[in-house]
Amino acid sequence: MTLLPLPPLARPAAVDWVAQHLSGLFAGDPAASPSFVGGQAAADEALTTFSVRGYAGQRNEVWPVDRRGASRLSPYIRHGLLALRTVWEAVGGGPPRDVSKFRDELLWQEYSRHLYARLGSTNRDGLRAVLRGATVPDPWPADMACIAMNVRELEEHGWLVNQTRMWLASHWAVRERGDWRTGEDRFFRHLLDGSRAANRAGWQWTVGTGTGRPYGFSRAQVERRAPGVCSSCALKLKCPIEDWPDDPPLETREAHPLLRSDPEPRRTGGPRVPEKRGEPSAVWLTAESLGDADPALAAHGGLPAVFVFDEQLLRCLALSAKRLVFLAETMADLSQRREVEVHRGDPVTVLAGRPVAATFAPVPGWRRRATRIEIAELHPWPWLHRPHDQSVASYSAWRKAL
Repeated sequence: MTLLPLPPLARPAAVDWVAQHLSGLFAGDPAASPSFVGGQAAADEALTTFSVRGYAGQRNEVWPVDRRGASRLSPYIRHGLLALRTVWEAVGGGPPRDVSKFRDELLWQEYSRHLYARLGSTNRDGLRAVLRGATVPDPWPADMACIAMNVRELEEHGWLVNQTRMWLASHWAVRERGDWRTGEDRFFRHLLDGSRAANRAGWQWTVGTGTGRPYGFSRAQVERRAPGVCSSCALKLKCPIEDWPDDPPLETREAHPLLRSDPEPRRTGGPRVPEKRGEPSAVWLTAESLGDADPALAAHGGLPAVFVFDEQLLRCLALSAKRLVFLAETMADLSQRREVEVHRGDPVTVLAGRPVAATFAPVPGWRRRATRIEIAELHPWPWLHRPHDQSVASYSAWRKAL
């Protein structure tokens, strides 16, 4: 394990810091997203400047960029810099239709977390159906303007509006019949908001393994949501997506029992109140919860915050450097307000013999590590709605039981 110097605040220096101290833990060249900066200060500014007005009608607009109504808050929500409850309350007082639609999207985020917290990696093949994909040389052809522009935004900026996530996933798996799990991994590698919860749920619902009803992608959506893109395409006179794609050969599978009910909702949701087991000497931070309002962090302002870049995990994931720069910037920002330690290594080894305060995280990896770390004080996850024991087989079934 290695205790690293604190990352610098300035962006070029932060990129250099990642290149020097995290070499071998990311794929591609060291670079930062030109659209997003990590840290609580950036998250707070993004929320303050976001207006929900017009969201319902513009959230799916793609091109030109100034037509978009997407909030661009997802990277900060994914890493706990903005809690769902905070964002939910921030839009109160806006136009009712826009507030309702925006809050519905926040509930989708919450649903995906509930689903992943309950099922973990058991939903890797498909929730209600299986789509037998193949190894396709390049399911996203570079000569299609509507595909190329969005792949470029994914890989350079680390973000996409929801509409183009659906376009790319549908083209990959529904039309080209590529393996959707490989496509999901490619999204996960680049998206600053990439999570196995929302990312996987989004792919499954788009390609049909979550509902049995795949989402088709054709030229009509491009002409509606990105006017002018088709006219610039080299294939505009022989468009390969002129017509609706055929439905893929989905194989119905028996639903996992946990989709219908949860025998251990307490385990899924974590503690309701802080659990005191000893006296912590530090706060353990994970990529799930990095904000100033992290319950463990907020409860112990005088203790050092410890964040570990997990070598084994990162080597396996081969994430884009953009994601690591975002995390480094977040640590640099936090270090302006309190003592921070940044390590490279194994979290279990780094924290050995060191009692910590931690916030429960609804992901399998956190649970595995938490059993081998001395957690002196465990704080509840800030759910928007605490997980229930009823069906999560669909978003509507889950919401009905709230």
